Amino acid sequence: MRMTGNLLAASAVTLKVGVVFWVLVAWRTPGGEPWDAPAFWTVVYPIALVIAAVLGACFPRHAWLSGLLLMLLQVPVVAVMSGVGPLSLAGLVYALVLAVPAMAIAAAAGALRRRLQSASV
Repeated sequence: MRMTGNLLAASAVTLKVGVVFWVLVAWRTPGGEPWDAPAFWTVVYPIALVIAAVLGACFPRHAWLSGLLLMLLQVPVVAVMSGVGPLSLAGLVYALVLAVPAMAIAAAAGALRRRLQSASV
């Protein structure tokens, strides 16, 4: 995949938004691991999916990448906040599994934006 200006911008924005989001979540979570937050499934993960959709709509060309990056950013945040441990690989696999719906939602938001743009032209 060739790095174009749009792809680079999408990646940079996603990295910044994702790091801020996961640091805030980790900061509010005992132990610093976002997936251990008491409200992970009811609040944190749905908010992350909404962020993935917004990023996918903002950068529709490679929208799925925003969902992937957003979810994978949990791993380095956990490594910085809690340290690297024996379950780091399991955390990476977990983040990859969580990334699948985020990638699909971001891709759908990007496709919807492209469709709406082509209909308005």
